[in-house]
Amino acid sequence: MIKSMTGYGQAIYESDQLIITVEVKTLNSKFLDLSIRSPRQYSDKELEIRNLVGQVLDRGKVNLTIELTQKSAAELPVSFNQELFQSYILKYKELSDRSGVEVHDLFKLALQSPNVMTSVVEKSSSEEDWPIVKETIQQALTDCDKFRMDEGNALQEKFLSNLEIIRLQLSQVKVLDPMRKERVRSRIRTNFADWLEENSFDKNRFEQELIYYFEKIDITEEIVRLEMHLNYFEKNLLEALNQGKKLGFISQEIGREINTIGSKANDAEMQQSVVIMKDELEKVKEQALNIL
Repeated sequence: MIKSMTGYGQAIYESDQLIITVEVKTLNSKFLDLSIRSPRQYSDKELEIRNLVGQVLDRGKVNLTIELTQKSAAELPVSFNQELFQSYILKYKELSDRSGVEVHDLFKLALQSPNVMTSVVEKSSSEEDWPIVKETIQQALTDCDKFRMDEGNALQEKFLSNLEIIRLQLSQVKVLDPMRKERVRSRIRTNFADWLEENSFDKNRFEQELIYYFEKIDITEEIVRLEMHLNYFEKNLLEALNQGKKLGFISQEIGREINTIGSKANDAEMQQSVVIMKDELEKVKEQALNIL
Protein backbone atom coordinates (compact mmCIF):
# COMPACT_ATOMS: atom_id res chain seq x y z
CA MET A 1 0.00 0.00 0.00
CA ILE A 2 1.46 3.36 -1.04
CA LYS A 3 0.40 6.99 -0.94
CA SER A 4 0.98 9.68 -3.50
CA MET A 5 2.32 13.05 -2.40
CA THR A 6 -0.10 14.73 -4.81
CA GLY A 7 -3.34 15.47 -3.00
CA TYR A 8 -6.25 17.82 -2.52
CA GLY A 9 -8.64 18.23 0.37
CA GLN A 10 -11.38 20.68 1.32
CA ALA A 11 -13.68 21.11 4.28
CA ILE A 12 -16.42 23.71 4.83
CA TYR A 13 -18.19 24.63 8.05
CA GLU A 14 -21.23 26.89 7.92
CA SER A 15 -23.36 28.30 10.72
CA ASP A 16 -25.75 31.22 11.10
CA GLN A 17 -22.83 33.50 11.95
CA LEU A 18 -19.92 32.45 9.74
CA ILE A 19 -18.50 30.24 6.98
CA ILE A 20 -15.12 28.53 7.44
CA THR A 21 -13.41 27.10 4.36
CA VAL A 22 -10.15 25.14 4.55
CA GLU A 23 -8.35 24.00 1.40
CA VAL A 24 -5.24 21.79 1.26
CA LYS A 25 -3.10 21.19 -1.85
CA THR A 26 0.00 18.98 -1.85
CA LEU A 27 2.83 18.16 -4.27
CA ASN A 28 5.97 16.09 -3.96
CA SER A 29 8.90 17.25 -1.84
CA LYS A 30 11.72 15.57 0.09
CA PHE A 31 10.52 17.15 3.34
CA LEU A 32 7.42 18.80 4.77
CA ASP A 33 7.33 22.20 3.07
CA LEU A 34 4.27 23.95 4.48
CA SER A 35 2.81 27.26 3.35
CA ILE A 36 -0.11 28.68 5.37
CA ARG A 37 -2.57 31.42 4.36
CA SER A 38 -4.96 32.30 7.16
CA PRO A 39 -6.81 35.29 8.66
CA ARG A 40 -4.54 37.55 10.70
CA GLN A 41 -6.34 36.74 13.93
CA TYR A 42 -5.02 33.18 13.70
CA SER A 43 -1.38 34.08 13.05
CA ASP A 44 -0.49 32.89 16.58
CA LYS A 45 -1.87 29.44 15.74
CA GLU A 46 0.71 28.70 13.04
CA LEU A 47 2.74 26.27 15.17
CA GLU A 48 -0.39 24.34 16.13
CA ILE A 49 -1.47 24.20 12.48
CA ARG A 50 1.97 22.88 11.48
CA ASN A 51 1.70 20.13 14.07
CA LEU A 52 -1.74 19.15 12.75
CA VAL A 53 -0.43 18.98 9.18
CA GLY A 54 2.69 16.99 10.18
CA GLN A 55 0.63 14.37 11.98
CA VAL A 56 -1.45 13.58 8.89
CA LEU A 57 0.57 14.42 5.76
CA ASP A 58 4.11 13.57 6.95
CA ARG A 59 5.94 15.21 4.02
CA GLY A 60 5.42 17.01 0.73
CA LYS A 61 4.94 20.59 -0.47
CA VAL A 62 1.71 21.63 1.26
CA ASN A 63 -0.37 24.77 0.68
CA LEU A 64 -3.06 25.26 3.33
CA THR A 65 -5.59 28.09 3.01
CA ILE A 66 -8.06 29.12 5.71
CA GLU A 67 -10.87 31.52 4.84
CA LEU A 68 -13.30 32.85 7.42
CA THR A 69 -16.37 34.84 6.34
CA GLN A 70 -18.77 36.48 8.77
CA LYS A 71 -22.34 36.31 7.49
CA SER A 72 -23.52 39.28 9.54
CA ALA A 73 -21.12 41.85 10.84
CA ALA A 74 -21.99 44.85 12.97
CA GLU A 75 -18.91 46.59 11.65
CA LEU A 76 -17.28 46.75 8.25
CA PRO A 77 -14.11 44.71 7.76
CA VAL A 78 -12.30 47.95 6.87
CA SER A 79 -11.93 51.32 8.61
CA PHE A 80 -11.72 54.77 7.04
CA ASN A 81 -9.63 57.70 8.17
CA GLN A 82 -12.08 60.47 7.30
CA GLU A 83 -9.83 63.36 8.33
CA LEU A 84 -6.99 62.02 6.18
CA PHE A 85 -9.43 61.46 3.31
CA GLN A 86 -10.58 65.08 3.52
CA SER A 87 -6.98 66.28 3.63
CA TYR A 88 -6.20 64.38 0.43
CA ILE A 89 -9.25 65.96 -1.26
CA LEU A 90 -8.13 69.49 -0.33
CA LYS A 91 -4.52 68.84 -1.33
CA TYR A 92 -5.44 67.36 -4.71
CA LYS A 93 -7.72 70.35 -5.39
CA GLU A 94 -4.93 72.73 -4.43
CA LEU A 95 -2.47 70.98 -6.75
CA SER A 96 -5.05 70.99 -9.54
CA ASP A 97 -5.66 74.73 -9.24
CA ARG A 98 -1.92 75.54 -9.17
CA SER A 99 -1.06 73.37 -12.16
CA GLY A 100 -4.17 74.12 -14.16
CA VAL A 101 -4.76 70.40 -14.70
CA GLU A 102 -8.25 69.12 -14.02
CA VAL A 103 -8.48 66.15 -11.64
CA HIS A 104 -10.90 63.43 -12.75
CA ASP A 105 -12.64 61.18 -10.19
CA LEU A 106 -11.22 62.99 -7.16
CA PHE A 107 -13.19 60.79 -4.75
CA LYS A 108 -11.65 57.55 -6.03
CA LEU A 109 -8.16 59.07 -6.07
CA ALA A 110 -8.41 60.17 -2.43
CA LEU A 111 -9.99 56.88 -1.31
CA GLN A 112 -7.09 54.89 -2.79
CA SER A 113 -4.46 57.11 -1.21
CA PRO A 114 -2.19 55.61 1.49
CA ASN A 115 -3.70 54.90 4.94
CA VAL A 116 -7.18 56.15 4.06
CA MET A 117 -8.69 52.65 4.09
CA THR A 118 -7.24 49.89 6.29
CA SER A 119 -8.32 46.32 7.06
CA VAL A 120 -9.77 45.58 10.47
CA VAL A 121 -8.51 42.50 12.26
CA GLU A 122 -11.37 40.65 13.93
CA LYS A 123 -10.25 39.74 17.43
CA SER A 124 -13.38 39.31 19.46
CA SER A 125 -14.47 35.90 18.23
CA SER A 126 -11.11 34.40 17.19
CA GLU A 127 -10.61 32.28 20.33
CA GLU A 128 -14.26 31.24 20.38
CA ASP A 129 -14.15 30.13 16.76
CA TRP A 130 -10.73 28.43 16.89
CA PRO A 131 -11.98 24.96 18.00
CA ILE A 132 -14.33 24.93 14.99
CA VAL A 133 -11.55 26.15 12.69
CA LYS A 134 -9.23 23.46 14.05
CA GLU A 135 -11.80 20.73 13.46
CA THR A 136 -12.36 21.98 9.91
CA ILE A 137 -8.60 21.88 9.27
CA GLN A 138 -8.49 18.27 10.48
CA GLN A 139 -11.37 17.35 8.17
CA ALA A 140 -9.60 18.94 5.18
CA LEU A 141 -6.36 17.11 6.05
CA THR A 142 -8.23 13.80 6.31
CA ASP A 143 -9.86 14.46 2.94
CA CYS A 144 -6.45 15.23 1.43
CA ASP A 145 -4.97 12.07 2.94
CA LYS A 146 -7.75 9.99 1.37
CA PHE A 147 -7.05 11.65 -1.97
CA ARG A 148 -3.39 10.67 -1.57
CA MET A 149 -4.35 7.07 -0.87
CA ASP A 150 -6.56 6.92 -3.97
CA GLU A 151 -3.76 8.36 -6.07
CA GLY A 152 -1.37 5.85 -4.50
CA ASN A 153 -3.64 2.97 -5.49
CA ALA A 154 -3.63 4.19 -9.10
CA LEU A 155 0.16 4.52 -9.06
CA GLN A 156 0.49 1.06 -7.56
CA GLU A 157 -1.33 -0.45 -10.54
CA LYS A 158 1.00 1.41 -12.89
CA PHE A 159 4.07 0.16 -10.99
CA LEU A 160 2.86 -3.43 -11.15
CA SER A 161 2.29 -3.05 -14.88
CA ASN A 162 5.81 -1.64 -15.35
CA LEU A 163 7.34 -4.48 -13.31
CA GLU A 164 5.43 -7.07 -15.34
CA ILE A 165 6.82 -5.66 -18.60
CA ILE A 166 10.36 -5.69 -17.18
CA ARG A 167 9.90 -9.32 -16.06
CA LEU A 168 8.61 -10.31 -19.51
CA GLN A 169 11.66 -8.76 -21.17
CA LEU A 170 13.92 -10.40 -18.60
CA SER A 171 12.37 -13.77 -19.52
CA GLN A 172 13.16 -12.98 -23.13
CA VAL A 173 16.76 -12.25 -22.15
CA LYS A 174 16.95 -15.67 -20.46
CA VAL A 175 15.73 -17.33 -23.64
CA LEU A 176 18.21 -15.40 -25.81
CA ASP A 177 21.24 -15.86 -23.54
CA PRO A 178 22.16 -19.46 -24.52
CA MET A 179 21.77 -18.59 -28.21
CA ARG A 180 23.90 -15.49 -27.71
CA LYS A 181 26.69 -17.54 -26.14
CA GLU A 182 26.57 -20.06 -28.97
CA ARG A 183 26.79 -17.25 -31.53
CA VAL A 184 29.83 -15.87 -29.73
CA ARG A 185 31.50 -19.31 -29.74
CA SER A 186 30.71 -19.78 -33.40
CA ARG A 187 32.10 -16.35 -34.26
CA ILE A 188 35.32 -17.07 -32.38
CA ARG A 189 35.75 -20.43 -34.12
CA THR A 190 35.14 -18.89 -37.55
CA ASN A 191 37.45 -15.91 -37.05
CA PHE A 192 40.34 -17.80 -35.52
CA ALA A 193 40.17 -21.22 -37.20
CA ASP A 194 42.52 -20.34 -40.06
CA TRP A 195 44.84 -18.29 -37.88
CA LEU A 196 45.20 -21.11 -35.34
CA GLU A 197 46.15 -23.61 -38.07
CA GLU A 198 48.86 -21.38 -39.51
CA ASN A 199 50.38 -20.07 -36.27
CA SER A 200 51.84 -21.75 -33.26
CA PHE A 201 50.14 -21.00 -29.94
CA ASP A 202 49.87 -22.17 -26.37
CA LYS A 203 46.64 -24.16 -26.34
CA ASN A 204 46.29 -24.03 -22.55
CA ARG A 205 46.81 -20.28 -22.48
CA PHE A 206 44.27 -19.84 -25.27
CA GLU A 207 41.69 -21.86 -23.35
CA GLN A 208 42.31 -19.76 -20.22
CA GLU A 209 41.80 -16.53 -22.16
CA LEU A 210 38.66 -17.94 -23.72
CA ILE A 211 37.25 -18.90 -20.32
CA TYR A 212 38.12 -15.43 -18.99
CA TYR A 213 36.32 -13.82 -21.93
CA PHE A 214 33.16 -15.89 -21.43
CA GLU A 215 33.16 -15.03 -17.74
CA LYS A 216 33.24 -11.33 -18.63
CA ILE A 217 30.20 -11.59 -20.87
CA ASP A 218 28.27 -13.92 -18.57
CA ILE A 219 25.07 -12.26 -17.22
CA THR A 220 23.79 -15.03 -14.95
CA GLU A 221 24.48 -13.12 -11.74
CA GLU A 222 22.93 -9.94 -13.11
CA ILE A 223 19.75 -11.82 -14.05
CA VAL A 224 19.50 -13.33 -10.55
CA ARG A 225 20.07 -9.98 -8.83
CA LEU A 226 17.60 -8.21 -11.13
CA GLU A 227 14.91 -10.75 -10.27
CA MET A 228 15.62 -10.26 -6.56
CA HIS A 229 15.39 -6.46 -6.87
CA LEU A 230 12.11 -6.69 -8.79
CA ASN A 231 10.60 -8.97 -6.13
CA TYR A 232 11.86 -6.72 -3.34
CA PHE A 233 10.38 -3.66 -5.04
CA GLU A 234 7.00 -5.35 -5.36
CA LYS A 235 7.09 -6.56 -1.75
CA ASN A 236 7.65 -3.02 -0.41
CA LEU A 237 5.09 -1.66 -2.85
CA LEU A 238 2.34 -3.94 -1.53
CA GLU A 239 3.18 -4.37 2.15
CA ALA A 240 4.77 -1.21 3.55
CA LEU A 241 3.71 2.42 4.02
CA ASN A 242 5.77 5.58 3.41
CA GLN A 243 8.30 3.74 1.24
CA GLY A 244 8.84 6.36 -1.46
CA LYS A 245 12.53 6.91 -0.76
CA LYS A 246 13.16 3.18 -0.37
CA LEU A 247 11.45 2.42 -3.68
CA GLY A 248 13.66 5.06 -5.28
CA PHE A 249 16.79 3.34 -3.97
CA ILE A 250 15.60 -0.09 -5.16
CA SER A 251 14.84 1.30 -8.63
CA GLN A 252 18.44 2.57 -8.81
CA GLU A 253 19.70 -0.95 -8.10
CA ILE A 254 17.36 -2.33 -10.77
CA GLY A 255 18.84 0.19 -13.20
CA ARG A 256 22.41 -0.91 -12.42
CA GLU A 257 21.62 -4.56 -13.23
CA ILE A 258 19.81 -3.64 -16.46
CA ASN A 259 22.72 -1.43 -17.55
CA THR A 260 25.23 -4.19 -16.80
CA ILE A 261 23.22 -6.71 -18.80
CA GLY A 262 23.13 -4.23 -21.68
CA SER A 263 26.88 -3.58 -21.57
CA LYS A 264 27.72 -7.31 -21.43
CA ALA A 265 25.14 -8.50 -23.93
CA ASN A 266 26.90 -7.60 -27.17
CA ASP A 267 23.81 -8.91 -28.95
CA ALA A 268 21.28 -6.94 -31.03
CA GLU A 269 18.21 -8.98 -30.07
CA MET A 270 19.03 -8.84 -26.38
CA GLN A 271 19.67 -5.10 -26.57
CA GLN A 272 16.09 -4.60 -27.74
CA SER A 273 14.82 -6.16 -24.51
CA VAL A 274 17.27 -4.07 -22.51
CA VAL A 275 15.97 -0.86 -24.13
CA ILE A 276 12.37 -1.77 -23.25
CA MET A 277 13.38 -2.55 -19.64
CA LYS A 278 15.16 0.80 -19.37
CA ASP A 279 12.13 2.63 -20.74
CA GLU A 280 9.81 1.01 -18.18
CA LEU A 281 12.28 1.67 -15.37
CA GLU A 282 12.40 5.39 -16.23
CA LYS A 283 8.62 5.49 -15.79
CA VAL A 284 9.01 3.80 -12.40
CA LYS A 285 11.72 6.24 -11.28
CA GLU A 286 9.68 9.26 -12.33
CA GLN A 287 6.58 8.10 -10.46
CA ALA A 288 8.58 6.96 -7.42
CA LEU A 289 9.50 10.61 -6.77
CA ASN A 290 5.82 11.24 -6.09
CA ILE A 291 5.44 8.44 -3.53
CA LEU A 292 5.24 9.28 0.16
